[in-house]
Amino acid sequence: MDSRLSVRGLWSLDSAVTFLNHGSFGACPKQVLEFQQKLRSQLEHEPLRFFGREWEPLLDDARIKLAAFVGADVQDLVFVPNATTGVNSVLRSLTFSPEDEILTTNHEYNACRNALDFIASRTGARVVVAKIPFPIDSPQQVIAAVIERVSPKTRLALLDHVTSQTGLIFPIQELVRELQQRGVDTLVDGAHAPGMISLDLREIGATYYTGNCHKWLCAPKGTAFLYVRRDKQLEIRPLTISHGTNSPRTDKSRFQLEFDWTGTDDPTAYMSVPEAIAFMGSLLPGGWTELRQQNHQLVLQGRRLLCEALEVQPPCPEEMIGSMAVVPLPAILENRDFMSIHDELFDKFGIQVQVMPWQEKPRLLVRISAQIYNTLEQYEYLARVLKGLCC
Repeated sequence: MDSRLSVRGLWSLDSAVTFLNHGSFGACPKQVLEFQQKLRSQLEHEPLRFFGREWEPLLDDARIKLAAFVGADVQDLVFVPNATTGVNSVLRSLTFSPEDEILTTNHEYNACRNALDFIASRTGARVVVAKIPFPIDSPQQVIAAVIERVSPKTRLALLDHVTSQTGLIFPIQELVRELQQRGVDTLVDGAHAPGMISLDLREIGATYYTGNCHKWLCAPKGTAFLYVRRDKQLEIRPLTISHGTNSPRTDKSRFQLEFDWTGTDDPTAYMSVPEAIAFMGSLLPGGWTELRQQNHQLVLQGRRLLCEALEVQPPCPEEMIGSMAVVPLPAILENRDFMSIHDELFDKFGIQVQVMPWQEKPRLLVRISAQIYNTLEQYEYLARVLKGLCC
């Protein structure tokens, strides 16, 4: 590629918008969308043949390619529409009692925290929250805060791999190991991890792991996976029970038979995952490794620019950042509603970036993302605009 501008042309993104929020919903490249459209045309050309003969081989091929990408055995993966569905599938499948505790952190994604509260209200189980400090100095503080809240009643820990609000990479492999030693199963919400950081689910060793493919992997919307450790698969059921429950087939596990078919939908997003993996991996000579490193370095540069312009300190060490970074907004903006700042940045300056409230000081955070189509000049522009808002 000759320049970042030529790379940006590979996406359908609005050229009038400074798009610094890849982390929220991702952005799918034109080539991948064209591939998906060919599959949709194939489906609609002869729907009975597609679902009767072509659907399963295409889905299995996509699962094979995805399993290799995330470091998992293919037998341990199923597709789900999004990571929130993956979290809900596990939580709704497990049995809890009033004597049980479910551990999470104060950085947990709101939708998944809502799922925890729903389960607790139905079962009487108690949700226990480990308070991870923010700003934070070290990954060890995450481990210490989580382990401190483990008790003999702890049944399950729901933990982010990359937090949405604060953009932190949690030391998930160490957390899983420490919790396993205490007899606690782990459900990892890896919504942002695939494509942002290198994954090896076998090494991580979580009991359950779910991740989105539409964010940093850049697959079409409605594409995620759920990994379940082999010895736990009989317990985990999809949210929709369908034909797989009483299928006479023995060539696949009940786990995959149930999740693979939950009723008629559009499976082409799942089937486009191999195209997304191949396309994104072809953009730089060093493939995915270089892409992840480049995005990481770019977001660090962007964070540095914002911190200098706003005269604030970086809230976490560089080792805890992937392709998203959070910067505290100055105290002078604390009385502003976070959505009013977001809307002003977008409506007045054409900047699409995430602005979020936080539970304590600093009260407001701005979260930037870095994907290959972003440029350093975009972060410089954001820095100038935010500095102007503080005057």
